[in-house]
Amino acid sequence: MPYEQVRRVIEPESNIPLASLTTLHLGGAAKHFVEVNVESELNLALAWAKERALPAFILGGGSNLLVPDEGFEGLVIALKTRGMATLRSVNAKGEACMRIMAAAGEPWDAFVAHTVDQGWQGLECLSGIPGLVGATPVQNVGAYGQEVSDTIVAVWAFDRNEGHARWLTPADCEFAYRDSALKRDAGRFVVLNVTFELRLNAPPAIHYAELQKALAHLENPSLQQTRETVIALRKKKSMVYDTGDVNHRSAGSFFTNPIVTSEVAHAVVERARALGIEGDVPQWKTQDGRIKLAAGWLIERAGVTKGLRVGNVGVSTAHTLALVHHGGGTTGELLAFAEDVKRRVHEAFGVELEREPVLLK
Repeated sequence: MPYEQVRRVIEPESNIPLASLTTLHLGGAAKHFVEVNVESELNLALAWAKERALPAFILGGGSNLLVPDEGFEGLVIALKTRGMATLRSVNAKGEACMRIMAAAGEPWDAFVAHTVDQGWQGLECLSGIPGLVGATPVQNVGAYGQEVSDTIVAVWAFDRNEGHARWLTPADCEFAYRDSALKRDAGRFVVLNVTFELRLNAPPAIHYAELQKALAHLENPSLQQTRETVIALRKKKSMVYDTGDVNHRSAGSFFTNPIVTSEVAHAVVERARALGIEGDVPQWKTQDGRIKLAAGWLIERAGVTKGLRVGNVGVSTAHTLALVHHGGGTTGELLAFAEDVKRRVHEAFGVELEREPVLLK
């Protein structure tokens, strides 16, 4: 769209409640709020905030966001850009593939459904995750043995330090487990679109043990069957956003799985034995030789059970890794409850849990 066709004046609304724009339904209002539908509007909105020395926050789907009870004194920019473009190609292994560039404002699960419907392999295990495309490289979203970093080949992002948009390679993004340079340098980059390279006529990636078990009755499961199974597994854990679910006011996994040294992992096993906990401690070796532990297992073995409730907040009845808001609560309540969960895990196992949702500030 030519620049001349885009409105040249940004007129934010005032004191817009943010709770209903998040999956937790918590928090106060934005002092200033505006929706943008094209890249040039984003430039104008950022300039509007800069001229007034106000902080600016980019709001996506609100599925991984904690809004303070006092709200936000700056400008919240809701990114509503849409659109996709595709190009057939060949990957580094000589396999036929499709490169698909999706705007940051595209709803993630609808985008995944589209790729599965087209027979493009690479995102099927990431089905059922709420939020928008633009958030996925920031968190390096992953589930059931897949991460978006497996298929991302480029990110088009506005660099707020340099004042212009530029391409970021996977190396620039420095992807790690639930992490990236985009996340570590929070506020610098605004993701505008993401390009994925997906394989054509390839079987689904079924590497995760739980998913393998659920699909074991099928000799050659299709991409669609894999997607449907992933969504079913997520629903059992209340990890699909559904307003009919008692656990729906949630940000999904509230804590990341801790990655520790082998020494710390051994100490966790010893502590578990000392506590009389039977069975193996779930753990997986990472590529760098460290050990990933299961946060949900640690939480439950520390005495924080499914359905535990303190006031208006608590633990999901379906999964200990999800903290929920039952209605009528505050962000302060939820954060205090989360700190108590962290304390219990640390006292029991000597492991420090890290929060996954971002706190707006």
